Amino acid sequence: MSAFDLLTQLPLGANQTDWSVMRPALLDSIQDTLYMVTRTLLFAGVLGLVIGLLLYCLRPKGILGGSGLARVVHLVLNLLINTVRPIPFIILLVAIYPLTLAVVGKTIGPNAAVFAMTIGATFAVARIVEQNLMSVDPGVIEAARSMGANPWQIIRKVILPEALGPLVLGYTFLLIGIVDMSAMAGAIGSGGLGNFAIQYGYQQFNAEITWTAVAIIIVMVQIVQFFGNWLARKIMRR
Repeated sequence: MSAFDLLTQLPLGANQTDWSVMRPALLDSIQDTLYMVTRTLLFAGVLGLVIGLLLYCLRPKGILGGSGLARVVHLVLNLLINTVRPIPFIILLVAIYPLTLAVVGKTIGPNAAVFAMTIGATFAVARIVEQNLMSVDPGVIEAARSMGANPWQIIRKVILPEALGPLVLGYTFLLIGIVDMSAMAGAIGSGGLGNFAIQYGYQQFNAEITWTAVAIIIVMVQIVQFFGNWLARKIMRR
């Protein structure tokens, strides 16, 4: 009989939760989740932005494209992204255990999860950035070129400002995905709300704890989505 079947057969009122005991563990789990999410967003956000910019600028018709080296780098980056992105995150966590151990020194805990989450999120960010930059009007770039702007000036003063609104929406989507990653990382003892739900909810047949963790994650996602949508609308109205 599965754990879910056992849970559904528990009598009403069984396995009552003592929140005076569980509340500190819940607060620690929320803190761990926020730690993992913010660190991953910072690292993956920067790395993914750089890779996405390279993908956009090194394409055949990009502002840095055309040379043999540009084509090679563009091909390698595309191949790397298309290799890593399809891997389910829970499998990626296990697959990079040796690398996580070598870099972080351990394979459990928030820092180990941040390392794995950063790898998984970076390539997703890169593709999101590339796709959003493709929405920039080529005519605006050509106008900047005709005025004598160099590639770095075009990137900084034309491409990124023009794509800022869509990028905010893309990063909002990414941040929600990172919250999901942090919950999945709980399956390997990373801490956070995922680990809290598994250890004290699922394994103890306590639906109240499981659904409390779910509710908190939903609230987090709603706040992120609301703020991201608001900020993107404000930027695109300028």
